[in-house]
Amino acid sequence: MSDHPFLADEFHIRWSQLVPEKVEVDIEAGITEAQGYIDGICTVSAADANYENTFAALELATEALSRGWGRLNHLASVRDNDAQREALNKMLPRVTAFYASIPLNAELWSTLKSFVSSEEAKGLDPVSKRFVEETCAEFRDAGADLSPEKKVRMADLQSELAEVTKKFGENVLDSVKEWELIVEDEGELAGLPESCRAAARADATAKGLGSEEAPCWRFTMQFPSFYPVLQYAESEDLRKRIFEGRGTIGFNEKFDNSELVWRIVKLRQEKADLLGFPNFADLSLQRSMVRNGTRAIRFVEDLHHRIVEAFREECSQLETYKAEKTDTQPSPLEPWEVSYWAEKQRRERYDFDDEDLRPYFQVESVMEGLFGLTSRLFGISITPCKGAYHEPGPSAPNDTIEVWHPDVAFYDLHDSASGEHLGSFYADWHPRESKRSGAWMNYLETGLPKKNGTARKPHLGLITGNLTKPIGDQPALLTHSEVETIFHEFGHLLHQLLSDVPVKSLAGVSVPRDWVELPSQIMENFCWDRESLNFFARHHETGEPIPDDLFEKMIAARNYMSASTTMRQLALGKLDLEFHIQPTLYLDRNLDEVDREILTEYKATLASPSPTIARQFNHLFDSPGGYAAGYYSYKWSEVLDADAFTRFRSEGVLNPETGRAFRESILSKGNSRPVDELYRDFMGREPELQPLLERNGLA
Repeated sequence: MSDHPFLADEFHIRWSQLVPEKVEVDIEAGITEAQGYIDGICTVSAADANYENTFAALELATEALSRGWGRLNHLASVRDNDAQREALNKMLPRVTAFYASIPLNAELWSTLKSFVSSEEAKGLDPVSKRFVEETCAEFRDAGADLSPEKKVRMADLQSELAEVTKKFGENVLDSVKEWELIVEDEGELAGLPESCRAAARADATAKGLGSEEAPCWRFTMQFPSFYPVLQYAESEDLRKRIFEGRGTIGFNEKFDNSELVWRIVKLRQEKADLLGFPNFADLSLQRSMVRNGTRAIRFVEDLHHRIVEAFREECSQLETYKAEKTDTQPSPLEPWEVSYWAEKQRRERYDFDDEDLRPYFQVESVMEGLFGLTSRLFGISITPCKGAYHEPGPSAPNDTIEVWHPDVAFYDLHDSASGEHLGSFYADWHPRESKRSGAWMNYLETGLPKKNGTARKPHLGLITGNLTKPIGDQPALLTHSEVETIFHEFGHLLHQLLSDVPVKSLAGVSVPRDWVELPSQIMENFCWDRESLNFFARHHETGEPIPDDLFEKMIAARNYMSASTTMRQLALGKLDLEFHIQPTLYLDRNLDEVDREILTEYKATLASPSPTIARQFNHLFDSPGGYAAGYYSYKWSEVLDADAFTRFRSEGVLNPETGRAFRESILSKGNSRPVDELYRDFMGREPELQPLLERNGLA
């Protein structure tokens, strides 16, 4: 497919060739190829049906199309532009309709079922058997057993859901891109760390704003820009304007997601109705660890019950602290005051400021140390490769490893014992206007282990974020929270790149939602351990590790307001589950009123109401599935990671034998076996809640 760069089976992707003009022709070619494979499967008779010409053939059918569509959607996240967006949106209904048609194809479903009932199917190896079972479950969940009339509605519903969730994500991106705050009076910046001021000044300069004689400072809705203002700015007016700016994301005259939220919820509920499920949560969670919406919400409510008193006490203490400092009576805080007074109280209580850690977290050093740490633990080696950025167009040379932006780096990952090339990945850490907010991991190619004399096919993945940018010739110095983000996303990446599953659909991060966060969240633990910190936390000028007294302050402050942090995650999970378990209670009502109704016991009492996060909640609403009915899984996975890390602590945090056991039992296995079995393989028992409560100081 050399004439179709989006579909090209090249490990080193030629990003410069992936231009909007090629989208339609390439994606149509991918659909045509996939349809040809599927038509071929449909001609297989029941007598001739075997694994290779049914399920294995289906696995291969959409490979080129999925490759091209995945690359296009990745570029929409990191290099958005009008022409590309127009091309993507033009093809979105076509691609959605095609994917929806696969499980609704009666001939195809009949052929697959004919193999399932055969003698050969009974004798499949365990991984192939699981693939058959999972594929059949996915077909049924997509409507394979519906009547012809209902199949038509399911196809239309899937197409509409794809379009409306895409629009939701675009509204978030565009409203973030549109908002800015220009400060011309330096006095308004009192209290802000120098790193924040310098970044805002550099941002203004890059936009052609201000001068040496009359400088100004530009703030945006990118997290490294706005959040330090809420934490540190002495100007209440500045904090209020930033907070109000947050409320415009997905909620202004041009980009309002209010109606889209309800449309998405309705479409998901209708899908559940068509398939005979009481709600979308039960449909979505049936093959997860939690199994259904009822168990998921019980999990959230149980944790809420355990920490609610500690949460209320933290809120009361903060009100009292502010009152003491301002010589007033305790009363509810304004929403733009919470982070500010919480940070002041923390610095006073622990004599600790996050900014003191920045010099020890230069982004390149963090990455280098992370590579050293994971190499030791998991038996791998990671090598940087020289990448090159070429402007989009046909004239770029073909003798380099291309990247999609000059900020992007490229790495190879090998097994340290065998020397095998297991995979490669891109890293793209800093914000820009054409890139969506947040941090995420994704994969571009799923590899395969050696089989029947064939060579291993390496994986290809990526990690991205919106972390503090370098300023001028100064390096990018991160907060500790941003370091945790790097470790978190790298955990996801390892889950993909270390996968050793012979079926791509079961490999890497293609696992139940409430399991996928375990490998990522367990990596965050290494950001708090003295021994592991020494791998990467070095002063960018002196090379010295974090001083003992600063480390002790950092650890002492770790659980500061941990009940509030936990409650925020539970609130997000609660809101998600309520929307997707009993939507009829809330549909078409004011979103802010619904938010307050659902989360009365999950949020602090504030002097002024704060807008719901629902309108900008990309995890739930920027894709047809995503984390919908699954946001609880972050906290569920925290239970798993806190418990699993007890083995690392007891056997040695950097013990290679423990790391190899985690790689073998969990990272390499994907969804090739039930994930609760994988957990028992590693821990020798069921997970326990107590380690999480103890780690958070909430036991």
